[in-house]
Amino acid sequence: MEKFPSYFGLFVALLVLGSWSVSFVLLMQWQIDFGNPLLYLAVLLMMHLYTGLFITAHDAMHGTVAPNKSINNFVGFLSTLLYASFWYPKLYTKHHQHHNHVHTDTDPDYHNGGFFSWYVRFIRNYLSLWQIVVMAAVFNILKIWIPQQNLLLFWVAPSLLSTLQLFYFGTYLPHKGEHDNKHQSRSLPRNHFFAFITCYFFGYHYEHHDAPWLPWWKLWTAKEK
Repeated sequence: MEKFPSYFGLFVALLVLGSWSVSFVLLMQWQIDFGNPLLYLAVLLMMHLYTGLFITAHDAMHGTVAPNKSINNFVGFLSTLLYASFWYPKLYTKHHQHHNHVHTDTDPDYHNGGFFSWYVRFIRNYLSLWQIVVMAAVFNILKIWIPQQNLLLFWVAPSLLSTLQLFYFGTYLPHKGEHDNKHQSRSLPRNHFFAFITCYFFGYHYEHHDAPWLPWWKLWTAKEK
């Protein structure tokens, strides 16, 4: 399988990680004012950056962050830990199971049901009890130094909202219903700006399944199928 042989992927990954880190540090010090419209834009920004963390980990699962396997996997580990204490090897196994058995009973991302039941199944497939324990412990440690409001608004809420963003634009819309192609998926209408802000181009989902070696920032260049 072709890989994208460039360290530019590492630069992109570090840009996402750095943007998330800087925004996190700054927003944890922000004085909360619910009358300030920038507050809600900041929540949406953090949601988008959380989605970027997961998409970066996803690229690592396909070996497109860096040609060096150790560096590639380290970025994947770091991204999933920062996202919500996910265990990267578990996500790696399940994601490749999705690619190998797409739209079948053994596909962890697929469910023959409505939006809500599918979302619940999606979350249950990836969430574990130890994750909840770790996240609760980290929350209680951080609130020693950080106001609880800031943690809830800029840490908890954006990460939860990003799961909906990832699920709706990256799983539910591309895979719901029946398909007449080998990848059992569809792509959303090609609008590069909309595709980026919704799910880092993963609305171009058939293209991803057809060329999984393309990193997220190259998906827009894939020809429409």
